[in-house]
Amino acid sequence: MPSAQPSINTDYGHHVSSTDESTPLLGRQRGQEGTSSGASFGFSVFNLMNAIMGSGILGLAFAMASTGIVGFSILLLLVALLAAYSIHLLLRLCIQTAVTAYEDLGLVAFGSSGKVLVACTILIQNMGAMSSYLFIIKTELPAAIAGFLSGGDHSGAWYLDGRLVLIITSVCIVFPLALLPKIGFLGYTSSLSFFFMVYFAIVVVIKKWSVPCPLPLNQTMMYMEVSNSSECKAKLFEFSKESAFALPTMAFSFLCHTSVLPIYCELKSPSKSRMQNVANVGISLSFIVYFISALFGYLSFYDQVDSELLQGYSKFLPNDVLIMTVRLSILLAVMLTVPLIHFPARKAVMMMLFSNYPFSYLRHIMVTLVLNVIIVLLAIYVPDIRNVFGVVGSTTSTCLLFAFPGMFYLKLSYEDFFSCQKLGACGLLVLGICIGACSLTLITMDWAYNK
Repeated sequence: MPSAQPSINTDYGHHVSSTDESTPLLGRQRGQEGTSSGASFGFSVFNLMNAIMGSGILGLAFAMASTGIVGFSILLLLVALLAAYSIHLLLRLCIQTAVTAYEDLGLVAFGSSGKVLVACTILIQNMGAMSSYLFIIKTELPAAIAGFLSGGDHSGAWYLDGRLVLIITSVCIVFPLALLPKIGFLGYTSSLSFFFMVYFAIVVVIKKWSVPCPLPLNQTMMYMEVSNSSECKAKLFEFSKESAFALPTMAFSFLCHTSVLPIYCELKSPSKSRMQNVANVGISLSFIVYFISALFGYLSFYDQVDSELLQGYSKFLPNDVLIMTVRLSILLAVMLTVPLIHFPARKAVMMMLFSNYPFSYLRHIMVTLVLNVIIVLLAIYVPDIRNVFGVVGSTTSTCLLFAFPGMFYLKLSYEDFFSCQKLGACGLLVLGICIGACSLTLITMDWAYNK
């Protein structure tokens, strides 16, 4: 689904030999096949958008409530532009170094330690994405089950216990699928998640006029001392302790950089300018879907918006048929995507710890089991999905989105330090470090204050 969905490409050793930006990257390899091979421009845009859009879309309305409509718009546009620029730097490095994998850029720049650093970052990012998806199962699957139950008192039933339902789902569905040596068919089914995200945005727009305003007092008073949001007044700018979660959530939502180079390699008649256009179009369309869903989600609940948007609809529109279809579609996408993300996560662990050992089914099973247990525990004991977006977004997402592209470009590029590109890379590196450090500090302070 992925913000924030990490790349499932496992061809870490693929290299190319072209060094001219005007020369198609894979021209030598495709010379005998003609220009008909490779993915079309439109299909490449779709692949990139599928890598971009994920669970982060559920947290953007809360980010807008924390920053205001204008503040959110400026920050989201800034993150989108910086994401496009960091892709520009990655593509230039790909041309200069003939490397087509994010981990190999770390290897070329800083040796084996650089490759391990990137692999660790991607592993933590993948685990954060998987735990956010499992959190959605924990919160939304019981609500979906309750929506199909008619009559009677089902309170206290085991099938409405989110933690128990999550464990059963992980044991019976996620873990068996993740154990399979090849699950290529899930790569196609997970692509449906992109359409589910678009469908979600459309339903959020439609249901804006179905949510009562002001919200029912008996509902709002359950989790709020004073119901100021019942005035249904949107804020243009807002700054509070929750604002610290906004930028990390946006960074989490736009992360697609581990997928960029593999998509570049599969592009028909690949060139830097053509792939940059793919990135620009993909990020722009994702920005539109993100902004629409965040805006209308915020205008539906105002200050009462939940950190996971669907929870608000569960409170105020519990039996709405359209909301139930959205909930089921997202749950289906989540259940099929989590096993898929296990693959690059498990491969990163194998590369770091067992790269010199032959393949072993026992090791394969044990690593998969350990990863599954960790993400299930995270999903169970993390009380709020915004904590996942905040911590992962302020650490690994800012590294992969801002810091690493700038750092690798400064290390590998032969340009003069005062050239526009190197100055831009330096600015991207400094900005990534500042955003990550400040956001993580504010989030930690917020936790301490709440505790």
